[in-house]
Amino acid sequence: MNLPLPDVPEVRVVGLPQLTTGFDLVERLDLAMHLKVHGPLEPMTGERLAELAETISLRGRGGAGFPFGKKLRAVAEAAIRRGVRPVVVINGSEGEPACRKDTVLLNRAPHLILDGALLAAEALGARTLIVAVTRNSTEISIRSALAERGLSDRRGQQLRARVVRTPERMVSGEASAVIRAAGGGPALPPGRRERAAESGVAGAPTLLSNAETYAQLAVAARIGPRRYGHTGLPDEPGTVLLTLSGAVSRPMVIEVPTGVPLRYVLQLAGAPPLPQGVLTGGYHGTWIDAMATHDAVVSRASLAAAGGALGAGAILPIGPETCPIGESLRIANWLAAETAGQCGPCKLGLPAAAGGLSDVLNGGGPAALEALREVTQAVKGRGACKHPDGSARFLTSTLSAFTDDLAAHVLDGDCGRETLGVLPLPAPGYQDLEESIPSGEKLAVDWTLCKGHGLCADIVPELIRLGPDGYPALADAAVPMHLRGRAQRAVRRCPALALRIEQPPAERPALPPGVGRKALGSGRS
Repeated sequence: MNLPLPDVPEVRVVGLPQLTTGFDLVERLDLAMHLKVHGPLEPMTGERLAELAETISLRGRGGAGFPFGKKLRAVAEAAIRRGVRPVVVINGSEGEPACRKDTVLLNRAPHLILDGALLAAEALGARTLIVAVTRNSTEISIRSALAERGLSDRRGQQLRARVVRTPERMVSGEASAVIRAAGGGPALPPGRRERAAESGVAGAPTLLSNAETYAQLAVAARIGPRRYGHTGLPDEPGTVLLTLSGAVSRPMVIEVPTGVPLRYVLQLAGAPPLPQGVLTGGYHGTWIDAMATHDAVVSRASLAAAGGALGAGAILPIGPETCPIGESLRIANWLAAETAGQCGPCKLGLPAAAGGLSDVLNGGGPAALEALREVTQAVKGRGACKHPDGSARFLTSTLSAFTDDLAAHVLDGDCGRETLGVLPLPAPGYQDLEESIPSGEKLAVDWTLCKGHGLCADIVPELIRLGPDGYPALADAAVPMHLRGRAQRAVRRCPALALRIEQPPAERPALPPGVGRKALGSGRS
């Protein structure tokens, strides 16, 4: 089967909408419609903003669930102590095939996200705002939103805002990978763990949080903590965005108040009445069985008590007709291929774990199962980022959740069911087929200065290759937006000062869909 999710699936809401307010009116809320629907937003001091986040128990919605108020205070304290302006980063990177909630917000309500981020930036005294995205649709939407507000990366502005494009990969959305990409490096974890609140983009204290988190902050700032707390559970107030896929008749993103029964949400998406398992929290999450699904409600605490996880809000049921071990093997193989290749536990351990699960599936017996358990345990806590830990958690959960099927494969060599491929994965070659947005700029070489050092080809090999004579050969194409940072870095690093970026002709550029000329203000983009 393997049907990839569209960028923007169907969106539904249970109860009164908060994040999805206005979705029934238009496909995308531009700035004018956003203000009509949500109204203006007054700035807040850092202390008031932190108190608001703490009062509503706002936690990061990207998976880790770190308290936002605590993060905000840590960045403020580090900035004051060091006398450095902090940086605010919106992490809209969504490289997991089962997640679309942030993509939906970035495409349909980008200004709600920007509201929250700009509140934080003003409260902290930040002068830099960075938005990290993974897809063409999200890049177009957020660039349009910045243009509608007159925000750009031009010098002289009180707040400089820019978009960073990261590859559509699991590890690219990890916080340290986003920070590295924002600094002009590859979107990969750096191999050392530093607190972004102390040292993030360009070494400055950095407030990095998920797109939904900033949107929730903007909603709470408008309606106040008391009204915000009237929705959902007392200890986890508000709503949650979930992505429903897997064995469902209607894949969707749905906004629900915390406390809504999980079985009701699954029913809305057309899941099997008695799923043999539900993967909660996405491909770094854990499986729960039908009984736990029946008793659990949508909340971080309830799902954890049931053995599941809210994570990044991905919920994936599978029906009784497919082999759960085979379904998990498909995901394990994909997780192994998503390794950054920078550390042994990830580069070697995850392929070995996927191979071990394959051996179990194909009748390797107890020895294969024991080998799988050993290699899964060995990768935990030893990676340069959280990818090995999340992958190991998924594999461990598979072995615990489907004991009957596991026993059938270990003892009898087969459970008697085919693997139908109901869990979504990207289409083969999806990264190669993805076309980026051209910037209009081109790389050029001053051949009177070039000495053939070749450093530029190492920095941006997608645009520059070395010819047989050792000198660079440039791609005859505009620099894509997501490679601009690396192209500029190649220019700066050229020892002979021979490489340059040529600007596009002075004609007025084509605008993204939905953005009129008036939105650009006085020529800023």
